[in-house]
Amino acid sequence: MKITHLKNKCLNFTVALLYCFNLSVSAQKKADKFDNYNAVKTFVNPVLPGDHPDPTLLKVGDDFYHCGSSFHFTPYMPVYHSKDLVHWKVISRVLPPQKAPWVTDKPSAGTWQGAITYFYGSYWIYFSANGQWFSKADSPLGPWSEPVQVKSNPQTGPLGYDNSIFVDDDGKPYMVIKNGQKTNRLQELGKDGQLTSSVIDLDWINARLQYSWAEGPVMCKRNGYYYYFPAGDVSGGQYVLRASALTSDSTKWERLGEFFKPVTDPGVGFRRPNHIAAPIQLADGTWWTIGQSYEKYDGDDWSGMGRQTSLYQVIWEGDRPWGVPPTSLPVARPALPQSADLWRSVDSDEFNQTSLALSWHFLSKKDAGRYSLDAKKGWLRLSPDSARTSIVQKETDHFYSAVTKVDIDASEPDQQAGIYMTNGDQTVSARLYSSFDKGRKIIFQFDKTSYAVPNTFGNIVWLKITRNQHDLTAYASGDGNNWIKIGESISLVNLDKAQPKFNSWVGTSLGLFAEGKTADFDLFVCKDGFSELPVAGYSNYYGVEKVKIDSEEAVTNTSDLGGWLMISGLELGYSTKAVSQIQVQVMAKSSGKIEIWLDDLSTGRLIATIPFSETNNSWKILTQKIKGVSGHHDLFIRFPKGQSKLLNIKTIRFK
Repeated sequence: MKITHLKNKCLNFTVALLYCFNLSVSAQKKADKFDNYNAVKTFVNPVLPGDHPDPTLLKVGDDFYHCGSSFHFTPYMPVYHSKDLVHWKVISRVLPPQKAPWVTDKPSAGTWQGAITYFYGSYWIYFSANGQWFSKADSPLGPWSEPVQVKSNPQTGPLGYDNSIFVDDDGKPYMVIKNGQKTNRLQELGKDGQLTSSVIDLDWINARLQYSWAEGPVMCKRNGYYYYFPAGDVSGGQYVLRASALTSDSTKWERLGEFFKPVTDPGVGFRRPNHIAAPIQLADGTWWTIGQSYEKYDGDDWSGMGRQTSLYQVIWEGDRPWGVPPTSLPVARPALPQSADLWRSVDSDEFNQTSLALSWHFLSKKDAGRYSLDAKKGWLRLSPDSARTSIVQKETDHFYSAVTKVDIDASEPDQQAGIYMTNGDQTVSARLYSSFDKGRKIIFQFDKTSYAVPNTFGNIVWLKITRNQHDLTAYASGDGNNWIKIGESISLVNLDKAQPKFNSWVGTSLGLFAEGKTADFDLFVCKDGFSELPVAGYSNYYGVEKVKIDSEEAVTNTSDLGGWLMISGLELGYSTKAVSQIQVQVMAKSSGKIEIWLDDLSTGRLIATIPFSETNNSWKILTQKIKGVSGHHDLFIRFPKGQSKLLNIKTIRFK
């Protein structure tokens, strides 16, 4: 009896413990869910919007680095840094054009691969450009060494392109070699960065073209297994093989098939990721990778923006890796410290630094020698020859207003300067510029469509283009405050859709240009906070959704716990402007308060709490004065708790 009683007491205690544990887990899940509405603990792909093809990923200590193919965009191979795998910032560029006289300077050529790695106490980047090369540095910040060509031999064969570097547990590095469709090999690297030892021949991997091109192979190691990840081709497909030893013997390798789990989200646009980076393990035991994909929806093609890079968790079923499939929904962030960097977007620039910001690139080596930050203090000067000269950044968004202030004394039709948007090989482009055609003119042009108005402002004029998804609208001003519209909106579908030859391998760029005559630019702003911005252009969110009201997009929350959205890279005041008030356009069925935050919902700054009331099914603009706001920020809008789908927000604007 005593023993039975004791057993029953133990059983009851165990049940009580389990009950308490389940309550605790349930409470924790509810708390975690609630937390997601009040703190930024999730992300939405892509984390590197815009054209970032063939990504490679390196973890050293608590820092992460990314590099990839830059093709003809020069200075070649920007290196990105992150603390949390979500926020990325360019910290260096490996190869300036003056160090690359042999690199072919045309679209789809340039430098491929950009494999960043660390071994034998140095950082290395291996790349292909008429052969395989490397540069090395003591720090990813640079300076990077003069490029050194990797020597080949008859046994190794041609070194090809899209190679990567695998570093084994013992610190020994290997080049993962790819050449053509059927050549897949491994070979050790020495301390001088050159190939050594004998080649490990894996040509059998794609002997029957099982994986299309089996390109961009990368490797990692876990639990004694070596994992080999080949991509299919530029259109998608990612696969995985494994073996317990580095060997040429095909019987020792196991083909595991597709790497990514099947996509189940019908709303996702990045459906065919591939060219993943070698998966890495974090301190909490989770594994992650990044991979590229074109953006395309049913009836809506954004492939022209290029191959954009997303972050994916890797889960393990025993010793079998799976990539979590793409989704349009928020994903829990890696368990890493909050980054101080902003979400990746086009950067603004007032050109008041002594050197050019690292976010800029040129479309030719010639262009890279035709700018100056010294000729006119606080201005960028472009000095074209007989052709067009431009300076651009990778386009990152579907909604924005880009602004510049340009000074050109044009007296001929071929003398032009202004805002430039173009695809990779510059066969399709949009321009808004100051020029001359039987008098001073402001001209807005795309393909064969062109609008012009008289320039009544003089040599110095403000120009603005506003992108609202595939529609582009142009404006001009004499003071940057009062704008006139130039013609009608133009559809950019022919720029945004898939281009011939995959857009010459690179996506769209946005920036400035001059043609026929020297021009000066006082600033470049994107996204302009003083222009009306649809909140449907958010880059991150939780607990909200887009809705159509009278054919226009707005955003509402989907939970009584609230919800939030983030608009990246907003420019809120610069040298000639300062913020004094904020305007939000809403339609509400009840009353409440909207919160406006800068940079983060926890560590950021609350700049406005805006009350609203029922609007009788009509749109109302709410205005509130604010002080002490300026600079480049990620902007957060938080919906109130206690109600869902009772508030719609359409636009936001600063005055």
